[in-house]
Amino acid sequence: MLARPFRLLLATLLFGTSGLTHAQSDKTDKTVTKVESKKEDDAVKLPPLPADKTITQSARINGRSISYKATVGTIAVRDDSGKEIGQVVYTAYVVPGRDPSRPVTFAFNGGPGAASVYLNMGAVGPKRVQFGAQGDSPSDAPLARDNPNSWLDFTDLVFIDPIGTGFSRSLVDADATKKAFYANDPDIRYLSKVVYDWLVKEERLRSPKYVMGESYGGYRAPRIAYELQSQIGVGVNGLIMVSPYLDPASGDDATALSPLPWMIDLPSMAAANLERQGKLTPAAMAEVEAYTRGDFARDLLRGRSDPEATGRIVGRVTQLTGLDPALVQKLGGRVDSRTYLREVHRAEGTIGSVYDSNVTAFDPFPWSAQQQSNDPILDALIAPTTSAMVDFVTREVGWKTDARYNALSYKVNEAWDRGKPADTPVTDLRKAIANDPKMKVMIVHGWDDLSCPFFASRLIVDQMPAFGAAERVQLRVYPGGHMFYSRNDSGASFKADALRLYGAG
Repeated sequence: MLARPFRLLLATLLFGTSGLTHAQSDKTDKTVTKVESKKEDDAVKLPPLPADKTITQSARINGRSISYKATVGTIAVRDDSGKEIGQVVYTAYVVPGRDPSRPVTFAFNGGPGAASVYLNMGAVGPKRVQFGAQGDSPSDAPLARDNPNSWLDFTDLVFIDPIGTGFSRSLVDADATKKAFYANDPDIRYLSKVVYDWLVKEERLRSPKYVMGESYGGYRAPRIAYELQSQIGVGVNGLIMVSPYLDPASGDDATALSPLPWMIDLPSMAAANLERQGKLTPAAMAEVEAYTRGDFARDLLRGRSDPEATGRIVGRVTQLTGLDPALVQKLGGRVDSRTYLREVHRAEGTIGSVYDSNVTAFDPFPWSAQQQSNDPILDALIAPTTSAMVDFVTREVGWKTDARYNALSYKVNEAWDRGKPADTPVTDLRKAIANDPKMKVMIVHGWDDLSCPFFASRLIVDQMPAFGAAERVQLRVYPGGHMFYSRNDSGASFKADALRLYGAG
């Protein structure tokens, strides 16, 4: 979840106070970052995790009952000397049969600091707990029910929790942990190796392989695919990037010269306004996008050299967002997302979520000049996702541990070394696609998301070459926000598009 810098925690973690950026990868280092040698006494002493545990379950998916093996397991992370420095816990759902043509999909959430429970129990896993929509409450019973939109009927699923999230943990001290795990490049290297290790462990190297990432996981996915392809030696058949955080270099601090931040946010604000009026359609949004690329961008670039430009912007932005005209005039038509989220619902005494601006909560400090509360969706989803996942792992699967489960770790997010802003995920995506003419890519968003707005991906995709075929990189946008899949209809549309990507539809 967390993702865009300032929106993170106030923290996205999807996802705000800190930025998610990227350091240039040193491709000469093809292994996990080496941890400085330390005395054995300096190693972190923790009780052992349980052995891998597998149970048989079933779920009704797409109108039929599917039996599958659910496994909670651990993969060791080792440094260059072979010393175990971390343990990654994963949850896998596999339909028995060992058909070599059956795909396997590896799924990552983001943050950094988010476990994979959101994609697991919210989007594509066989069981689902409701969260992330208007009306959801932290005190709702965390009941996991069969997920009709699960992908298990056409692909096995492996949900991976990076170190510091879920039950995954580091076995070295804080400094060594940060160097080995809490930075952009080491994160990609060790997680790519975890994917490889699972494939070897389960004898699945012949299977079609897909990588899915949400939010900062969308930053991870193309980089992991390229690392697997070019360094480890594993080809990836397809990528699915869910509400991805793709380009740190075009973020919110780039307003001195570039009009991009204003352009990226405006369509999502307009989509939310249209949805509130019951008028949200692809045709209506096509008009919004055309204005944003055209007259809006031109007037932003004209700036004060054209005194009439600001007037034109103010009039149209007021119309598109539904904000108070006096406020939009005061801002010169340049509405930042934080202001939008507080002001658009001020009459109701509520504040919108950066993940879906039409999902609101009461503002506990409405007279404060600045927001004094965390994000409505973030605060509301921790309880149901944590309780549902821990109940599944410990009671249903029987993987008994008294370790804390971190669905969303602010500690990891705060410790993360974000390096220098760069467009490395897009660069690696281009190289991976260019190297493999059969690789398929789908980027998906919710219209209302202001943490990772869809229009950023639209602009990125439109600047990419065709790679020899129409729609090698597909972009799909659905009603909803960052976790649009919490809406049943959007989740169903997402699955239908995925079926075509996998060649199963």
